[in-house]
Amino acid sequence: MRLVSLNMNGIRAATKKGVWDWLSDADVDVLCLQETRIQAPQLTPALGPPDGFHSYHLHAQKPGYSSVAIMSRREPDALHEGLGWEPFDAEGRLLRADYGGLSVVSLYMPSGSSKDERQLFKEDCMRRVAEWMDALREQRPHVVVCGDWNIAHTEKDIKNARGNRNNSGFLPQEREWMTELLEQRQWTDVFRSLDAEAEASGYTWWSNRGNAFANNVGWRIDYQIASQAFAARAQRSWVMREPRFSDHAPLFVDYEWAL
Repeated sequence: MRLVSLNMNGIRAATKKGVWDWLSDADVDVLCLQETRIQAPQLTPALGPPDGFHSYHLHAQKPGYSSVAIMSRREPDALHEGLGWEPFDAEGRLLRADYGGLSVVSLYMPSGSSKDERQLFKEDCMRRVAEWMDALREQRPHVVVCGDWNIAHTEKDIKNARGNRNNSGFLPQEREWMTELLEQRQWTDVFRSLDAEAEASGYTWWSNRGNAFANNVGWRIDYQIASQAFAARAQRSWVMREPRFSDHAPLFVDYEWAL
């Protein structure tokens, strides 16, 4: 099974850049999307996946904001929306699809870069998401949470660690939370589990300012975080830098799992 996560930075913009033509040929089984920034009445066939895919969206209440989606070749057995916490769910940030014994989640963690209040909200979301993940794993041992976590975990995951130590996305408390998620709570960063030393090749986001992409001044903030039972089935993982559909790159993982 090939599972891909991509922050689109707007589904309309990604469509204009050819994302659906790419998907037709990419041999993807499940595609988790973040930041689609679309409302249900605005969805047209041109903004949907190619033939052979089922498409499911969770829209933010605020037009043109946030929102996630899951697209898959197999129709899921069940869909579940949100955490059950209105401030988070109103922003359309989490959608779960169940396929047999596997739960696939598309997650868009908030950024805290705009103002202090949003950073506090982000940290509340981090705590609640971790608790939700643990509860889900108790019920369903095979879980993978894909998406834009808006955190670079270690200095290997960011080009300019020193210059970003006081910036949201690389704050000490965010990095410590990620360490706790992986070590104490025993979740697995699948890409890192398959390539412990990767640095620049693992970056998934580049600022649109300057020549960040050309110079590979990037951050690794897109992850597939899996329960240990499911992570053990991961075979290989990579970031697709070209073609570009967004300021993020798609993160691929192949798993030994029959969808």
